[in-house]
Amino acid sequence: MKVVAIGGGTGLSTVLRGLKLHVAEPARDARFKPYITRLTAVVTVTDEGGSSGRLRREFHVLPPGDIRNCLVALAEDETLFTQLFNYRFANGRGLRGHSFGNLFLTALTHLTHDFAIAVRVSSEVLAVRGDIFPSTLSDVRLKARLSDGRTIYGESRINRTQTPIERLDIVPARCRPLPETLAAIKQADLITVGPGSLYTSLIPNLLVRGIPEQIARSKALKVYVSNLMTQPGETLRYTAADHLRALDQHAGRKLFDLIVLNGQELSSALRRRYAKQRAEPVVNDLERIRGMGAEPVFADLVGQNHVARHDSSRLAQLLLDLAAQRRRPAR
Repeated sequence: MKVVAIGGGTGLSTVLRGLKLHVAEPARDARFKPYITRLTAVVTVTDEGGSSGRLRREFHVLPPGDIRNCLVALAEDETLFTQLFNYRFANGRGLRGHSFGNLFLTALTHLTHDFAIAVRVSSEVLAVRGDIFPSTLSDVRLKARLSDGRTIYGESRINRTQTPIERLDIVPARCRPLPETLAAIKQADLITVGPGSLYTSLIPNLLVRGIPEQIARSKALKVYVSNLMTQPGETLRYTAADHLRALDQHAGRKLFDLIVLNGQELSSALRRRYAKQRAEPVVNDLERIRGMGAEPVFADLVGQNHVARHDSSRLAQLLLDLAAQRRRPAR
């Protein structure tokens, strides 16, 4: 089947690490089944912090950080060069805090004069198992209207706000996606959004003109993967239905057939650790979810980590099984 995964940050990388194991040539047996004949990642490009923000300001390129994470996640093998792409300089005037992959993408963009070409060349270098497209090639910035009437600009400020967000917009509003992105969505059998930061990794993709419309028209199974935890600031006290409502409202339409929810209990130690940051497990309010036209799907998805993060392989297997069930003809 053909799969499109939409998002940004560590959430999208987590999904891609699991899905890449299923990518195979149709003419041969896949290592894992169901198998994927084409995998496409659509990545947000609104980051303004850290290494990406510095390169964006100094070299006037799109922020490379989330793209770099996807390249590494989809790399054929964890080779030395893949590790090099993730290498971050710990010192050095001007270099400290930058990752090699971010610098590589920035240099390639200046050589080719095209960020999309730079991503494609980098994909070839790393033998990436899929296509990676920025959600837009426009130099875009986020704008949020808060519940107290204020308007704030920039991904970093929006990520830290303690005031509820009423509306997110992208500036300039008339930015367009790559034609390849729309073609991949049109041909997809499965489209996933999430997990990831709701207002700074997921919704920005849906604000690019043409993307939500093409998702709505697609015959693919559309799945939202709910976050495990709320985020202090962005989604404080948000339930799963609140996340879904914000996505649909910003897309201007109902998008999702299914919402994947975690049914696994988090350890008390992990809950205590996140409580110190004012984060808590996302509440699964099933009645509201069904009232919004999405069917909830439960699974044990928490990885064996010191952080609350989805298990890549289990999540990928679940998503592909759900899509395969939908494609199976009724008897």
